[in-house]
Amino acid sequence: RQIGVLYERVAPAGALMMNQKLAVGSPAPEMALPDLDGGIVDVGKVESRSQLVFFMSPDCPVCNELTPALKSAARAESDWLEVVLASDGPEQDHAGYVQRKGLEAFPYVVSELLGKTYGVSKLPYAVLVDESGHIASMGIINSREHLESLFEAKERKVASIQDYMNKKQGVQYVEADKV
Repeated sequence: RQIGVLYERVAPAGALMMNQKLAVGSPAPEMALPDLDGGIVDVGKVESRSQLVFFMSPDCPVCNELTPALKSAARAESDWLEVVLASDGPEQDHAGYVQRKGLEAFPYVVSELLGKTYGVSKLPYAVLVDESGHIASMGIINSREHLESLFEAKERKVASIQDYMNKKQGVQYVEADKV
């Protein structure tokens, strides 16, 4: 019985939303960008499946540790989800990284403009765009649980798992200037 009480007190933490440019529910910025294979990737476009834009870097230790979880989640959710990897910097750094990490199955875009347009300030970061081209959820991804929290937020139609838990517990925040 105490486990349930403890679980309610220590609620699951989802991906931390830190974004000054995008809001959940708003249209995703549409961009057509070249990938490392020379193809064009349509980011943020209305599609038959949702799109997870995962911002990472070959130099990011957390990104490297999350690679197996990202690949596993992409396989498990492939019926409704397309994963696009995004980074910036010299392309030659990324081609070797893709091979070393076995990421050839994913479109990999190298574009500083994409990160700036999507308001990315820390890595690893992900933005989940739904089938209608709107931001479904987003946040810093430091674990598999954070990654899955984006999917859960989309399914529950909430901005984040924290938002869901706050609504469930009746917690409401009031802006300081309205007190």
